[in-house]
Amino acid sequence: MAKPDLARRRALYDAEARLSWVLAALAGLIGAAAFTHTEGYFVTFMTGNTERAVLGYFHDEPDIAVAAALLMISFLAGVVVSSWCRRRYWSGHPHGPTLLTTLSLAVASLLDGIYWATSTTNIDLIPILFVAFGVGALNTSFVKDGEVSIPLSYVTGTLVKMGQGIERHISGGDYADWLNYFLLYTAFCVGALLGGLLSKIVAGWAMLITATVVCLITTCYTYLHLDRHGPPTTS
Repeated sequence: MAKPDLARRRALYDAEARLSWVLAALAGLIGAAAFTHTEGYFVTFMTGNTERAVLGYFHDEPDIAVAAALLMISFLAGVVVSSWCRRRYWSGHPHGPTLLTTLSLAVASLLDGIYWATSTTNIDLIPILFVAFGVGALNTSFVKDGEVSIPLSYVTGTLVKMGQGIERHISGGDYADWLNYFLLYTAFCVGALLGGLLSKIVAGWAMLITATVVCLITTCYTYLHLDRHGPPTTS
């Protein structure tokens, strides 16, 4: 029993785990960029978008309801396209979805810059749809046996699993039962915090460019190093 526990503890800090923290923080940063410089669009919170899509009509906000529905569709499209690309083209690059996220953020940044230069209003919905697409793709970065093993922006699920792990630890388990979820949650919060702080000093388009650059660096790392030398991820 000791050997599996030791392996689990080591897995808490291996290359895959560290990458998951970076990508979770990136998801938090992207979510903050979209939320703080728009009418409050969610690109990481599909539960909230679902409720907005349904309840918007009851509060005489049909535009918000339609926007929320479009964000969900875009997010889902990102998951589907990324999963298809994993199966067809990225067999040798298990973390290929970061490339799709980078491209989506780059398009969003370009469109956002155009809107920002020609309009005095907040970021238009169209760039944010590309951001939502990219976040959906990002969530397929870690797959095992055909299913997502580490949902990067699914904070509700992360908290549920962390709570269950805490209970198992209390009942005689190990801290490894919950620490990985705590670290993932903390990384997402740090990313959101950095996004909030960044929103105080730069414009929204600059935040998206920052997220694009971070995602590009991460993509280069995964393609040139982790996918060649790191542990394989089963798809």
